[in-house]
Amino acid sequence: MVRKKVFLVVIGAIAAILVGSLTHFKVIAQSPTDLDLAVYHAPIHYQDTDSTKYRGDYITRFDYDGDWRGTNNWDNLQFPLNAHAYYSVAETCTHWFITYSFFHPQDWTDIPFDQEHENDLEGQLAIVRKDGSTFGKLEGIVTVFHNDFYSYTPSGSPLRNGTENIDGTLTTSSYNGSLHQLTTQEAKGHGLKAWPYAGDFQGASNEDGIIYYPSKTTAEVPASGNDRNVQYLLLDVFAPSGVWQHQLDETSLSSSSALTFASWGTFKGDSSGGCGAGAPTCSTNSANAPWGWDDSNDGSVYKGEMALDPAHLTDVYFDGLGTFDTTYIRNRFIQDLRDRGYNSANLPQGWPTQLNLNSLIGKLKNQCS
Repeated sequence: MVRKKVFLVVIGAIAAILVGSLTHFKVIAQSPTDLDLAVYHAPIHYQDTDSTKYRGDYITRFDYDGDWRGTNNWDNLQFPLNAHAYYSVAETCTHWFITYSFFHPQDWTDIPFDQEHENDLEGQLAIVRKDGSTFGKLEGIVTVFHNDFYSYTPSGSPLRNGTENIDGTLTTSSYNGSLHQLTTQEAKGHGLKAWPYAGDFQGASNEDGIIYYPSKTTAEVPASGNDRNVQYLLLDVFAPSGVWQHQLDETSLSSSSALTFASWGTFKGDSSGGCGAGAPTCSTNSANAPWGWDDSNDGSVYKGEMALDPAHLTDVYFDGLGTFDTTYIRNRFIQDLRDRGYNSANLPQGWPTQLNLNSLIGKLKNQCS
């Protein structure tokens, strides 16, 4: 009898260990990587193209020409334009915030007396509630259309008008086992909205345009300006030697010494290579990174917050948020600035005057309570 009791106790202990291990495994299995999360929610992207210069409307990466010099991207459009998009993820206890951005070497025009400029990076913020499922649930997006932001929500979203109005319903489509938002960019100037609210391309056979699909592994070049299935590769903004790393490395440099950035959040760009040739004019240093995106009239949301403080932007833009955390268990932008010794008394060169860096650093925390 004693041996039997000992045996049962041992079996019970082993079972408890196994259950605990399986529970632990389940938690790990339900924590997606940032790439998995970004791919799951990434847009199926409709890019309007113009027959005058299709290649000027292809999406690619900033260093598509093999270097990080911002002043030769307009000039090098003959290089292969493999499709890429950038992403970053910030996390609170209630939400993931994913930025996506699409780079074009040229913001161009063929209209007399219009304006064009070297480099172009416009994109969006995806607001994803952590609802207990592996990848969460998309509640809304905010897109960058030049100097204005536009908001969209999918059917059934709890989000309502806040300080800013919701501009339309977000369309989704199934691809690779998940529902993906549909976004679109106009030709030439590349302002981005939810599909089909920008440009003249909705996917019809008689329309000029490219449909880009997200991928973890593949960066294709469109066959032409009328290609309906092109895979774009998602690139982490925080990748070593990537866009964010170049910004951090150049914060103490003068504009003349830097290669990639003219100032905080603004890419370098000049008028070489034919920018502004003919009737259009060419503006310089006119393209912004996500930490430099700004809406010209959205009140208490300031330049760069779509990337730097997306929870605050969401809190201002929308009502109906329910349980909503505005502090971060992960925000690499703010963490990296803090770890490099930046604060309100030692700001990065060109830091937006309205953003209090100490307050942003104060929004970081180690764990959820």
